Amino acid sequence: MAAIVRTVAYLGLEARGVEVQVQLIPGLPGFHVVGLADKAVGESRERVRAAVAALGLALPPKRIVVNLSPADLPKEGSHFDLPIALGLLGAMGVLDVEALGDYVVVGELGLDGRIAPSPGVLLAALHAGGEGAGLICPAAQGAEAAWAGSVEVLAAPDLLALINHFKGHGLLAAPQPGGIDVPAPGPDLAQVKGQEVAKRALEIAAAGGHNLLMIGPPGAGKSLMAACLPGILPPLDAAEALEVSMVQSVAGTLAGGRLTRARPFRSPHHSASMAALTGGGLRVRPGEVSLAHLGVLFLDELPEFQRAVLDSLRQPLETGTVSVARANAHVTFPARVQLVAAMNPCRCGHLGDASLACARAPRCAAEYQAKVSGPLLDRIDLHVEVAAVTAADLVLPPPTEGSAEVAARVAAARAIQRDRYVGTSVRTNAEADGNLLERVAVLDEPARKLLAQAAEAMRLSARGFHRVIRVSRTIADIAGAETIGRVHVAEALSYRRRAPTN
Repeated sequence: MAAIVRTVAYLGLEARGVEVQVQLIPGLPGFHVVGLADKAVGESRERVRAAVAALGLALPPKRIVVNLSPADLPKEGSHFDLPIALGLLGAMGVLDVEALGDYVVVGELGLDGRIAPSPGVLLAALHAGGEGAGLICPAAQGAEAAWAGSVEVLAAPDLLALINHFKGHGLLAAPQPGGIDVPAPGPDLAQVKGQEVAKRALEIAAAGGHNLLMIGPPGAGKSLMAACLPGILPPLDAAEALEVSMVQSVAGTLAGGRLTRARPFRSPHHSASMAALTGGGLRVRPGEVSLAHLGVLFLDELPEFQRAVLDSLRQPLETGTVSVARANAHVTFPARVQLVAAMNPCRCGHLGDASLACARAPRCAAEYQAKVSGPLLDRIDLHVEVAAVTAADLVLPPPTEGSAEVAARVAAARAIQRDRYVGTSVRTNAEADGNLLERVAVLDEPARKLLAQAAEAMRLSARGFHRVIRVSRTIADIAGAETIGRVHVAEALSYRRRAPTN
């Protein structure tokens, strides 16, 4: 007797349909799983065997063959346990095979028959909705699956409860979508003493989604200002929250099915590997740049990261996606992030201070800053010098303007951009390409002349030229100006890194 149960295999944020075909064949008893399964899937034989035994059932004395079709698609993860078990119970006649055909099934089994959580349930639910099917998943992830909309979700705590549901002895209640977390308040810009230029750059970065690099001595407030950024960014809208939750679902970090409207803020240590930052590993998982999708990726002590690791960010920063190529799979994750980086001007951190600088200056600074490649720096829109905080700054009263006032201006600028780019996939000025910029970034004649002169004097690349226009457009949006003026271009140029002279 044979049974077929539907499940999925994950490739990035894509859930591909997989058929679990279970057949009982006369012959010597055995349990075989075929279909390009990894070790976790192969080990499901023992978990399924123990879970079925926990129900008081014995496996038939036949050859049990489980085929995961299509056979050339890599199968990874423990979520194949439950579909294999249900397929086996269907082949044994315990469950109705036709009833199982109406569902996509995911879940890991414990030896006692409990159904344990597994990553990617939200993706499986969205896939099931697209196929017009229901979803069977662990009870702990029912709230997560319920966010998929009108999909019928059966969230079972164990295998016995699922069998009773299909037998009509105890129907499982439909789960409700998880709650929406209220973000915890972070640092406020009112805590930052002085640093008016850096705070202005932070506001521009937040308003247009631009990348930002802060360079200054230790203790100047670079990390504090970066931590203030989430507090001035607008919350995620419903579509963006779902995108972020899909990444978290694949990574297995969507706890309790609770979504959040707060933008991600990821701050990996400078010892992070390339796989940790961009994604990868034996079982490909999203890295920090994808976990920060639609949020902030903060890299403190930028030159201390390995140069190859930093250069791996160049493609994601340009395209908004990261592609992880492996011999058996090619996986793409979203990576539309706002990069905020901080660094000291040199290894000792006190370049320019005659009383503290080391004797190796300026060569010390040149060697230290050369650890960050020019192409990566060219992708950073705003470069700002953060001066040391003096004792006179520290004794000043707190600024009258804090994160709430700045966030209001940022929200107004983002609203202008949302209306401007309606009907496109662009959300902020930082995402606009050259063709779109020509239509939306109209410069008056003085601004055009200044930009042309500066492009030649500063030896701007084509990428740098367009990034100056994007920042100018954001500065004009903050000011409520329709046309980009000379003053907007001048301010954008003041944040631009000069090309080194030979």
